[in-house]
Amino acid sequence: MDSGATDTVGDGPGQPRVLPATAAETTPEDPWPLRVFSEKLKAHIERSPEVWIEGQLLEANVRNGHAYLTMRDVDVEYSLSVNVWASVMRTLKDRPEVGARVVARVRPNLYLKTGRLSMTASDVRPVGLGDLLVRLEKLRQALQAEGLFDPARKRPLPVLPHRIGLVTGRDSDAEKDVLRNAALRWPGVEFEVRNTAVQGVNAVREVIAALRELDANPEVDVIVIARGGGALEDLLPFSAEELVRAVAAASTPVVSAIGHEADRPILDDVADLRASTPTDAAKRIVPDVAEERQRIQNARERLDRAVNHLVEREAQRIDALRSRPVMAQPDGMVQVRAEDVERLRGRAFSCIQSAVVRGYDAVTHLRAQVRALSPQQTLDRGYAVLQLAEGTVVRDAGQAPPGTHVGVRLARGSLTAAVEASTPAPTTTDPSEGDPS
Repeated sequence: MDSGATDTVGDGPGQPRVLPATAAETTPEDPWPLRVFSEKLKAHIERSPEVWIEGQLLEANVRNGHAYLTMRDVDVEYSLSVNVWASVMRTLKDRPEVGARVVARVRPNLYLKTGRLSMTASDVRPVGLGDLLVRLEKLRQALQAEGLFDPARKRPLPVLPHRIGLVTGRDSDAEKDVLRNAALRWPGVEFEVRNTAVQGVNAVREVIAALRELDANPEVDVIVIARGGGALEDLLPFSAEELVRAVAAASTPVVSAIGHEADRPILDDVADLRASTPTDAAKRIVPDVAEERQRIQNARERLDRAVNHLVEREAQRIDALRSRPVMAQPDGMVQVRAEDVERLRGRAFSCIQSAVVRGYDAVTHLRAQVRALSPQQTLDRGYAVLQLAEGTVVRDAGQAPPGTHVGVRLARGSLTAAVEASTPAPTTTDPSEGDPS
């Protein structure tokens, strides 16, 4: 802290001491007196400009027209003393009340005698419902512009969560509704419950801590933040920007089940699923076991019908195939070929038989011709063949003089005879005469 002029202090009679000009120049041997530091600190603090602050009134004591207030932050346990002098109190429309949410225009002030820091207010205004709604709408629009409400960011809930994280008030109706209705729908459901404050200054901090703890648990598949209905001021923690951003950053799907259907905190917009009530949340995070069994039954019936239809259709196809000639008489093709073979065999047999008959006729004709030319045929007509003893055929009577023994060959058998007389043939030969043999 600097001062525009060099301060002096008396070290003794007639011996003034020049003080260090800045706090950085002070030493154990050359310190500032406490009053100098307090005055410099007061001057430094009072140079701060006025600022509007918001909080909830924990104390509101009015004495002699002055108001001595204690304001606490709405989200964390930070508090500050605020003094409202009588001149300002006379201009206020509403008297400050404990528990009210207010905004105040303050300037810091340091009381030198005690070193106590306080705020002096030049204006105090209660935060009305309309003001809260306007501020919430501005925050909603800002977060929406960042894309925190984008449907593409929302994660689908698991069909059947293994374990459900529940953040709610201790022994609250919301907790009972979620647990009871979820168990009625799916008796085997498991919960990981974290009881927190759901209104007041600790609500945001505790809900965020529980959310992060459940989000870090790998067994938790979905997280439900539930609270029953209430006034707008009671539901304000669920519109806190810090909580909304924590939900947006969670890796586990989050279900918002705050208040009733008409209640709409900002948490509903950033959550992956918004349930109108805690009971509605229980119905939407787990399936109904009766409905699932009915679906399974319906699916089995559809599957049975499909299988039966498939079997019937294939049976009809098989019957159609069996009714075809090639399947009804599988030997028909062989029979046709057998008939062809039989016909060809018949034709071949007929051809062969005709050829044999013709050959037989030819042989018979040739045999008849041969027989007609055969000596045996001549013998059969009554002729005989004479042969000498050596087998020579007698052709001329001169070959067998009387007394010659000749063999006579007849058509059947043979004889032996002796020539008694022979008559030679005439010398003139008629060419037309042939050999009788």
